[in-house]
Amino acid sequence: MYYAIMGVDHEESLEARRNARPDHIQRLKQLMDEGRLLLAGPHPAIDNEDPGAAGFTGSLIVAEFSDLEQAKTWASSDPYVLAGVYSSVTVKPFNKALP
Repeated sequence: MYYAIMGVDHEESLEARRNARPDHIQRLKQLMDEGRLLLAGPHPAIDNEDPGAAGFTGSLIVAEFSDLEQAKTWASSDPYVLAGVYSSVTVKPFNKALP
């Protein structure tokens, strides 16, 4: 089943986000290589694909896991969590309806 992992950034976390990004992307690529990643990306703090110094307000990952506990365990080990980028993370089941 798919699970939505929604992280909310701490204010002023852009530098920590930049530093942890290579490890964060590596984990996402592993999910992608396993055919388990539906989508992933950040939420820009402003209405722009490249928000520059405005940074981001969080991220969304939708990926397949065997159950909710596995998804929560995976999310809790994310480099953004470990680096203190996120102030909170929510993990919940997701049903893909379209396309």
